Amino acid sequence: MSSPEANLCPAVQEHSPAADSADYEAILGRLRAEVDRTDDVRPDDRADDFSLRRDEAERDWSVTAERPFLYRAGALGRVRGLLLVPAKVFLRKLMRWYVEPLAVDQRRFNASALKLIDALSERTDGGLASLSQRAEAALASLSNRADTVNRRLDELHTGIEGYDRLATELDERLTRIERRERGSSTPGAAPPSAHAGTSGPVVPDYFAFESRMRGATGTVRDKQRGYVEEFREAAPVLDLGCGRGEFLSLLREAEIEAKGVDVDPDMVAYAQGEGLDVQQIGAVEYLERLTDGSLGGIFAAQLLEHLPASSLVRLLELGAEKLRPGGVLVAETINPLSPLALRNYFADLTHAQPLVPETLELLARQAGFSSVATRFLNEPDEKLAEPGDPTIAANVRRLNELLFAPLDYAIIART
Repeated sequence: MSSPEANLCPAVQEHSPAADSADYEAILGRLRAEVDRTDDVRPDDRADDFSLRRDEAERDWSVTAERPFLYRAGALGRVRGLLLVPAKVFLRKLMRWYVEPLAVDQRRFNASALKLIDALSERTDGGLASLSQRAEAALASLSNRADTVNRRLDELHTGIEGYDRLATELDERLTRIERRERGSSTPGAAPPSAHAGTSGPVVPDYFAFESRMRGATGTVRDKQRGYVEEFREAAPVLDLGCGRGEFLSLLREAEIEAKGVDVDPDMVAYAQGEGLDVQQIGAVEYLERLTDGSLGGIFAAQLLEHLPASSLVRLLELGAEKLRPGGVLVAETINPLSPLALRNYFADLTHAQPLVPETLELLARQAGFSSVATRFLNEPDEKLAEPGDPTIAANVRRLNELLFAPLDYAIIART
């Protein structure tokens, strides 16, 4: 016996519950596939996601009045639905003349909406591209302005540093004048002369020259701070050509007994104003008055290059005699192996001759010091950058060693 559904016409079979169930399963499968595909879309695949949504809208934009016939659950509902099929078919045809124009209008609206969305999408993409270009141009402009501001700040900073140095120099010179006025009535005060033990041209105002060319007292103290440990067990210490007393103040902070000598009255007045034990006398003359073995340490910074050869040899000999066994002499001078340092050497008219490290070391050994070591100091901050090529890089390193050698060196000689 055949089933009732088999006796129905094809149009009715098309809308049977079995067909509806199959359509439902197919639609459900499509929805699941769409959901799975949507979940797989990553944030960086937004263009693909838009294409998927656009294709989906393209498929579903059509609107129609045709709808499948539905039945209620159960046998009675199925029979009732089958009986009403002819009526539904008649009513659908009867009302199509009224509903179909509405569906046509809806399809037209959907098509227009899709075109509008496409146009908005293109306009948005164009706007985003233009906005991105404008943002990049604005960032480039801001970067250029920032570079300009940084350059101006660097220039301003350099100018401020120059004014700071000038202000410090003027302050030291004013202090020198005040202290010189207070000490001008001291009997036996010698007139300003060249640096300790020198002969030849005299700088009219060597104190001002020292402040400008060598730097402020704070700068000199920072450079000389590393020598303090050499004299930790070497009291008493004599600072030859002590100048403004920078190293003496460092020794005082370290509680190391020390005194200094200098021939420039302005330097002496300034150092005495700092509460330091300083006398106005030549280095060689003062050493000749001391008892042999009475000193533990001798310090001479930027002094030896001022001395004629005979005075230099005599100072080293006296230094070896006046130091007790195990005593130390630290003598710092300009490094003539550095082209940059030679500028500082020739800037001072009281310099007698540059001293090559090997020469000074040999003179110290001949004067009677048992051991002499050389320490190079104050390397220039800027050097030539080394390229990637190893051969050229080796040549650049050698060039840096020649052109940018340390500006100063010191011998550390022990008796």
